[in-house]
Amino acid sequence: MNRIELSVTPRTVLGKKVRAMRRQGITPANVFGHRLESQAVQIETPTLMQTLRSLERNAVLSLKVQGEKVARPVIIRDIKREPTTDRIQHVDFFQVSLVEKMRADVPILLTGKAPAVFDLSGILLQPLDAISVEALPTDIPPHIEIDISTLVDFDTSLHVRDLVFGDNIHVLTDPDSVVASVSPPRVIAEAAAVEAPEGEEVAGEAAAE
Repeated sequence: MNRIELSVTPRTVLGKKVRAMRRQGITPANVFGHRLESQAVQIETPTLMQTLRSLERNAVLSLKVQGEKVARPVIIRDIKREPTTDRIQHVDFFQVSLVEKMRADVPILLTGKAPAVFDLSGILLQPLDAISVEALPTDIPPHIEIDISTLVDFDTSLHVRDLVFGDNIHVLTDPDSVVASVSPPRVIAEAAAVEAPEGEEVAGEAAAE
């Protein structure tokens, strides 16, 4: 599979001086990895933005550092953004080994329609939005889909064990963890909460008699 290539140059500007770089359309970044010394690099912001728009979650990039003959396989570990403007402030690239397994979080994408929501007016709940897996970097998917059309009532739930992965991926999240379920409509839930104390009171009176 062809990987997206991204070119960066070594960076000598450090600390608060990087603010001037950002104003000039250059984003500071760092490349690090297991048993590797962190290296400061920089990339043109428009190029970075264009790459991010076409990049899937957990994708491996070919990072070309100016002056190096061989591209580095990396994933984007972290992107720091300005809270008020959402502009990218800094990027962390993590260099991976293509022959060593790594851990990553895979987002869960719910597909289909749950009958308990559309027919019974229930409320769809998704306690987990991602699961933790271990696999080779190139085997880690950008997301995992699960069909919620089997949620036909309020007693049915989908669990991590219901997710389908290949044999090359080891799931680390507890298989009994709930991925999706449907709760009763709020009106019914509130009515049940109101009726419960009355039932307990009646039971108490019966016991006293």
